[in-house]
Amino acid sequence: MKRIVLVLVAVAMAGVVAVWAQNSTGAAAEPAPRSAKEVRGASPYIGVKDEPPPKLIVDEPLPDGLPEGIVWIQYRTENCRILPVFGKEALTLSPRVGHLHVRVDDLPWLWADASDSNTVDIGGMPPGEHKVTIELVDATHRVYPGQSKTVKFTIPQRASGSH
Repeated sequence: MKRIVLVLVAVAMAGVVAVWAQNSTGAAAEPAPRSAKEVRGASPYIGVKDEPPPKLIVDEPLPDGLPEGIVWIQYRTENCRILPVFGKEALTLSPRVGHLHVRVDDLPWLWADASDSNTVDIGGMPPGEHKVTIELVDATHRVYPGQSKTVKFTIPQRASGSH
């Protein structure tokens, strides 16, 4: 009887050791979650020393809406938070803040977007070739150097343009 109990205990211990060894080598372990700072950036409560320059990354328009005359252009920023904060006093904020200026087809007007929705959404585009320029600007509406991106696309003839 003692021998059977010892064998069962040894088998159980071997299983525990095997599971521990597998987890400690990472073979079956899930990757550690990314920290909030890695995903969201610096805390607004602490100034950033030697802040790197802001960067605007703009994707090509999503193809799904183009046949309907709808343009969705995803974007993201680095080293700049998109917030509805304006005026020269905001230039001293750290981490820095800004917003977007969006211009369609070289029209003389534009709109400001401070929503940080990650997607510029334009509806009712007529068929034909178009371009959208997205600029990352500071709180006084000045474009951060080199942070203007233009995407070109075509709305197909069958688009309704009635959105």
